[in-house]
Amino acid sequence: MYGAGDVRVETVPDARLAEPTDAVVTVTRSAICGSDLWPYKSMEPSEEGRPMGHEFIGVVEDVGDEVRTLKAGDLVVTPFVWSDGTCVFCREGLHTSCLHGGRYGVDTDGGQGEAVRVPQADGTLVVLPVEKDDALMPSLLTLSDVMATGHHAALSAEVGPGKSVAVVGDGAVGLCGVLAARRLGAEQIILLGHHPARVAIGQDFGATDVVSERGDEAVERVQELTNGFGAHSVLECVGLEQSMSTALRIARVGGAVGRVGVPQEETIPEAIRTFFDNVAIAGGPSPARAYIDELFPDVLEGKIEFGRVFDRVSP
Repeated sequence: MYGAGDVRVETVPDARLAEPTDAVVTVTRSAICGSDLWPYKSMEPSEEGRPMGHEFIGVVEDVGDEVRTLKAGDLVVTPFVWSDGTCVFCREGLHTSCLHGGRYGVDTDGGQGEAVRVPQADGTLVVLPVEKDDALMPSLLTLSDVMATGHHAALSAEVGPGKSVAVVGDGAVGLCGVLAARRLGAEQIILLGHHPARVAIGQDFGATDVVSERGDEAVERVQELTNGFGAHSVLECVGLEQSMSTALRIARVGGAVGRVGVPQEETIPEAIRTFFDNVAIAGGPSPARAYIDELFPDVLEGKIEFGRVFDRVSP
């Protein structure tokens, strides 16, 4: 990406091993993230450009001498950052803060290229026990980011059995947030969105109510649906000031907001009200590597079609 709306396909040097803990992976499927979409709309022009992509599935082509859990030919999925899996933060389930980790497209190749050098391969890559053309591929691809991120939002918002949940945003992460809330036993799931096709998927995923209004009208509608109390748990899956303001305003007294939309503003609104209402605000980039093993069985057993959140496929 060279600037807003300026994406080019170029020939770059082949991915190669650089460290004994590396693997080289040929990409078979890759997804586009919201963090790709924001710069696509607003990135300042750049002379050198920036490699794109950080969530992908692929086949291991080569491994370094110190890699122990992978071999050439393995089909693998990666979280959207790489991590060693052994540092103090990884052991606490915060792989996105790994002391020896990094980001695709910044510290190594971009995940939308043909091949990627994956540092810290043992701590990062997860072997998939399926064929590369398996029908489960779209759902497995969600584990690299969007489903793990929706799950992180739900955990951060303290979703649990019997609770009311509001999900702000009907994009891929928001829809995965609906799934995550259902998995965790929420009694009421309110989806705030206005795209008919996505809302329909959200309802299939478990949304009990839909709010298509925005701003004050959305807040009023959620209050009506929750008997005037607001939602116990709110998942903010957009990142704009308005969406964050809405999320905080619809939270119940003593409730929690899990924010996973990449923030487009420097400050959090509604600071005074949320302070006096004891509303917890948590979340951030999802430590997807910590969640893949938990979410994996649901995909393999076909319980939930996570892959339905993808609405376009390009060869």
